[in-house]
Amino acid sequence: MRHFRHLTRDVRHDLFHQEPADFCPDSPARVLSVALGATLYSPATRPRLAADIVKQASCGVVSMVLCLEDSIADDEVAAAEDNLVRQLSALHAGEGASPEDVPLLFVRVREPRQITDLVDRLGPAVAVLSGFVLPKFTEDRGIPFLEALTVAESACGRRLFAMPVLESPELLYLETRPGTLSGVARAVGKYRDRILAIRLGVTDFCSSYGLRRPPEMTAYDVKLIATVIADVVNVLGRYDGSGFTVTGPVWEYFRLQQRMFKPQLRRSPFAGRGAEELRAGLIEHDMDGLLREIQLDRVNGLQGKTCIHPSHVAPVHALSVVSHEEFSDASDILRPACNGGGVLRSAYTNKMNEVKPHRAWAERTLLRAEVFGVAREDVDFVDLLAASIK
Repeated sequence: MRHFRHLTRDVRHDLFHQEPADFCPDSPARVLSVALGATLYSPATRPRLAADIVKQASCGVVSMVLCLEDSIADDEVAAAEDNLVRQLSALHAGEGASPEDVPLLFVRVREPRQITDLVDRLGPAVAVLSGFVLPKFTEDRGIPFLEALTVAESACGRRLFAMPVLESPELLYLETRPGTLSGVARAVGKYRDRILAIRLGVTDFCSSYGLRRPPEMTAYDVKLIATVIADVVNVLGRYDGSGFTVTGPVWEYFRLQQRMFKPQLRRSPFAGRGAEELRAGLIEHDMDGLLREIQLDRVNGLQGKTCIHPSHVAPVHALSVVSHEEFSDASDILRPACNGGGVLRSAYTNKMNEVKPHRAWAERTLLRAEVFGVAREDVDFVDLLAASIK
């Protein structure tokens, strides 16, 4: 699989200086954690779930979570499990799909026993599964999930990843946050090889205070939430070998709504032909807040995003492509001749690149370039987005 595979070869040639590379479920975790991109959630109750998965993959979705937790009612769990086993078995049998048509698939479970039970029931069809999403993760609650994952992995003989979701009130409350974060760090550190990414449950955080951000506001405008994100990245997102990929929070809006404030979408990314029409359409559908939050995710140390609607996928992926300028700077910083440090003038002549302080950024940027590609010098976000949503 690869990002932007749904575009024709000619379109990709026109857009990319360096096209996205291929990857697969067996690729290194460091690659897959970045390749997750926009992770689309879907209730496991959907009667045509297998067909939906193939359809979304054909539109550019690369990772999906099939949910047995908050998105379904308590009395639907048993039927949802049956449906999930049936639909994944159909995918494995190749009914309507070849292996490259299946994205990275994860199941969001409620209880540890579901992990071992589902793996047992899936049998050979577990081959289409990449892992499990672990809800309301703390040290005490999370360890049993990770132990169950280890048992399931041994039983089926294949690698299964975990993606813990940080969404418990203990992480939000000031008096319990340090201890809870330390406990989470211990738990995921113990099972480091099985942790693909850490996910943030911002909606649950907001519910602890009866809050809900409107479409004009990002998670970073809600100060209570912004402090949690900062602390999670501080403890779990370090670039010293101890950290993990931390993914961006969900964006809730996809319907037309009454706007209260002037649009905050910057005009600068929309400079090409037809850009104003596309910009107007995005504003009309309350997507400008999403675009702003994606950019804020990146500068705050988060990668990828949890998505609940297919319309969110293209913006997340378009903004994940490395610009030609970023690629130029990162490549210069990592040149062997610069191993000793120093300062370089950017090839774009608009900034100074300090080799040692910017090395970690450059390494992360080139990994993102490998997965999402590098745009041509004259290609910007609006070109990538326009091509993806036609």
